[in-house]
Amino acid sequence: MNKSVINNPILTGFNPDPSIVRAGDDYYIATSTFEWFPGVQIYHSRDLKHWRLLTHALTRPTQLNMEGNPDSGGVWAPCLTYDNGLFYLIYTDVKSRNGAFKDTHNYLVTAPSIEGPWSDPVYLNSSGFDPSLFHDDDGRKWLVNMLWDHRAGHNSFAGIVLQEYDVQKKKLIGERKNIFDGTSLGFTEGPHLYKKNGYYYLMTAESGTRYDHAVTMARSINIEGPYEVDPQNPILTSAGRRELPLQKAGHGCLVETQTEEWAMVHLVGRPVSEDYCVLGRETAIQHMVWTADGWLRVKGGGNAPHLEIPSFSLPEHPFPATLDMDHFISDKLGIDWSTLRLPADPSWMSLTERPGFLRLWGRESLSSMHRQSLVARRQQAMYCEAETALEFHPEHFQQMAGLILYYDTRDYVYLRISQDEVLGKCLGIVRSVNGKWEEFPNDEISIEETHSLKLKVVIEGQEAGFHYAADDGEWTAIGPKLNILHLSDEAGDFLRFTGNFIGLCVQDLSGDSKYADFDYFRYSERSKSN
Repeated sequence: MNKSVINNPILTGFNPDPSIVRAGDDYYIATSTFEWFPGVQIYHSRDLKHWRLLTHALTRPTQLNMEGNPDSGGVWAPCLTYDNGLFYLIYTDVKSRNGAFKDTHNYLVTAPSIEGPWSDPVYLNSSGFDPSLFHDDDGRKWLVNMLWDHRAGHNSFAGIVLQEYDVQKKKLIGERKNIFDGTSLGFTEGPHLYKKNGYYYLMTAESGTRYDHAVTMARSINIEGPYEVDPQNPILTSAGRRELPLQKAGHGCLVETQTEEWAMVHLVGRPVSEDYCVLGRETAIQHMVWTADGWLRVKGGGNAPHLEIPSFSLPEHPFPATLDMDHFISDKLGIDWSTLRLPADPSWMSLTERPGFLRLWGRESLSSMHRQSLVARRQQAMYCEAETALEFHPEHFQQMAGLILYYDTRDYVYLRISQDEVLGKCLGIVRSVNGKWEEFPNDEISIEETHSLKLKVVIEGQEAGFHYAADDGEWTAIGPKLNILHLSDEAGDFLRFTGNFIGLCVQDLSGDSKYADFDYFRYSERSKSN
């Protein structure tokens, strides 16, 4: 690999809506987490090339309680900023998003250190989503967010609104003003304000977060406008160029380096096949330059996202490689693990009940938006595999445990152990495609005599194959290779925004809380040619 270049995306797998900030020589990116807990992933770099997942900002229910939130609800588009020794994080908790209405509650948390502790939230407003905080050089602070209009016959994306934030009162003050209606591209969202050479620059995301997504720019000498639109908008987009390896380019955020270079991080998608991005929306980075007449451009010309860019003038700062294997020897889940809507707690998950094992007690079904017993990690490569070993002794068909590929409550593929009246303890594949439950009864096998069972999934682009090994025996394939394109943003009946996860889960639909013990979890990636 060429050390003088940065390869995109820099944050692979489900890591959308990046917000970047510099504090001294350190750079941090916050990304959306939607219904997954903990909320807001925060990555760290010192060279804008090498990144590590450092922490999460929203780690307790007093900051974020998403029980009952819809699929692709929860945390949308965080904004991370830094001013006078304090980190500020703005985020939306989306409680509903069907039909004409969106219930979008916007909050602020702060921390003296990026690793926390982060404060309890300050409520800001609910007028729209994608809130962003701007620290002006006169000490005043301003919130911008897109305005949602539910009325028939009106533009739902009703412009960008501005309101002052009072640090002492911990509330928005003054009049809310609509400062920008957007361009002809429409779907104006993702606002960020910057100030340079006497101008306020308003960067927005437009055209919707799919294949016509774009970054646009406008400027004004007054923060309240009027804003002059960049004559060469959009300044970054993949629209109309399906040959580009990075699609969906949009939702950008700027940072200036200590060496006076400018970078934009932005959202992208990499189709696994045709229009389907199983990995979800990811984060890329571009070199940016300012023109003599004060507009921002992609370095080198054009407005397309580059798969490879020159490194910035910063010392190389790689991080140690992460381990493929989790033996569950810690008393808390590793940083790569997420749970659905609520944090893991001792009522359904333990790493100490049986040291060296992850114990999950079964709760509600995979359709539940309330109390699932599921821990999962992002799929971050098109070609990868994952395996686990578990002990589970179901007593009836309502008890299940195993290895899952999970997009949301409507789309998943599940290699699970259960109990059948004829087969006894059994292993088979079930799946849900756009909410339709499917089974593969001809491939289901009896494992009545086994105590411990290894399960493995091998993902090759748009296909996944499952395998098992009984009591340390040889690996054996089970079921057909399955198309997994339904585990993508594009496959649903309506807009959705996460990527595929690989996880461990247990259900007990009887309410008896049957548990399973997982011995380890291994996740590894490879190139297509391997």
